Amino acid sequence: MAQSPVNAPNPLEQYFRHNTGRIIHKWLHYFEIYHRHFERFRGKPVVILEFGVNQGGSLEMWRDYFGPQARIFGVDIDPRCAELAGPGTRIFIGDQEDREFLRSLVAEIGPIDVLIEDGGHTMGQQIATFEELYTHLTADGVFLIEDVQTSYRPRYGGGYRKPGTFMEYAKGLTDQLNAWHTRDESFVVDEFTRTTKSMHFYDSIVVFERGTVSAPRSRKTGKRSFPADR
Repeated sequence: MAQSPVNAPNPLEQYFRHNTGRIIHKWLHYFEIYHRHFERFRGKPVVILEFGVNQGGSLEMWRDYFGPQARIFGVDIDPRCAELAGPGTRIFIGDQEDREFLRSLVAEIGPIDVLIEDGGHTMGQQIATFEELYTHLTADGVFLIEDVQTSYRPRYGGGYRKPGTFMEYAKGLTDQLNAWHTRDESFVVDEFTRTTKSMHFYDSIVVFERGTVSAPRSRKTGKRSFPADR
């Protein structure tokens, strides 16, 4: 699908503002971020996985946004959410901190194009979901984790610069993204380095974009302005 014209209305924000379906609860600045990273998947036969079904409104929004070819899956710990499934939309009930559940989930649905993590927001849930599912995204997939402001809230296991929060975990991955440049033998290029094109940090959201990455190279072109150093 072609990119939207500059200054075109954001279809997700428009849907939200005129929503007559099930309840959707979102921070308003999220819609620009969603559209920036998800637009290229619209109208395609993609697999969408969202943690945190709640009232089911966001699943309806994703269906409207990604189109009829999308296969949409939701995950929630509340068994009542099972009744919110519909054509092309399936709901799994389980605890996202349960790694065996996560492995069985991905074994059933296969590679994921877009993963939206809006589940329980505790540190264990967020880190387990990333560690178990990130490598199961498609080669150009997107993992978007929202509401990471909980990394600063004791109620969820967070705290400013507290070890073990998702934000501290993500900060560590920024080093791994740049591992090509290290001279430290204890810090090496790994699968994350080779399969992650970019990380994007926003207020309360971190986005990981997958891609095949090889060692960076530099070259020079053009003419000198000054003589070479002796």
